[in-house]
Amino acid sequence: MPYGSPPPGNRNAVLIGVIVALSVLLVGGGAFGAYAYVNAPGPMTTVAQPSTPPSAPPSVPPSAPPSSAPPSAAPTDTPEAEPTEPSTTPAESTEARSPLTHTEFDDWKLDLGDLNYEAVKVGGWTYDSCDPVDAEGVLADNGCERGVQLAYSAYGGSIKAAQIIVSFPSGNAAKTAASRLAKLTSDALIYRRSATHNTYTYGKVRSGAYKNYLVATVVTATKAGSSKASKFHQYLQADRGLFLLMRRDNVVTS
Repeated sequence: MPYGSPPPGNRNAVLIGVIVALSVLLVGGGAFGAYAYVNAPGPMTTVAQPSTPPSAPPSVPPSAPPSSAPPSAAPTDTPEAEPTEPSTTPAESTEARSPLTHTEFDDWKLDLGDLNYEAVKVGGWTYDSCDPVDAEGVLADNGCERGVQLAYSAYGGSIKAAQIIVSFPSGNAAKTAASRLAKLTSDALIYRRSATHNTYTYGKVRSGAYKNYLVATVVTATKAGSSKASKFHQYLQADRGLFLLMRRDNVVTS
């Protein structure tokens, strides 16, 4: 059935399932993940390697995987719309293994009861190859096929995110590419600098492999958004990974 809100009676079961799945991703289970600090023009340049993830997911999601991608327009305040089902919901259902397009991804909303995050999509780009986002050839070396880049803004523009999603011919290729990227700086990927802040107090890249996809999310935040940036970053990366793992390549029938 098409992706959307489940029957009211199933809502709690769905929420529990999503929370468990996100918990696994947030501690690195089921996908390879790493993070690094964003290089210039911000203050932080040191590359940080991820710690070994726990083997079992906690009841409440802890620290998470990775990611990177760039925005380019001014954000708006967090919307006050009624909560919706947790998701990295694409604009329309896609058939199994259909080519990635940025139009699949709208504004990001995650609603898990007391846990809510929202970000406005302020830009999107679709690439027929991975060359536009591959600065050092890591993606090409592993047969990267094509990709998209998304730009998000949240909390009145105090948090910005640039997200790169690319596809590979196999899960092993995606995982190998993610492993290589984990040893490099943020300069290994080309993200739109206009989608992030020129100066910031929080600046990190999280990246991870999910089936035959690799997601890299760059998040920067000003002082006003720095206290929320880490958790926002973790859930944006994990929720996108959950969508790619469990929903995107499922054939949808009405």
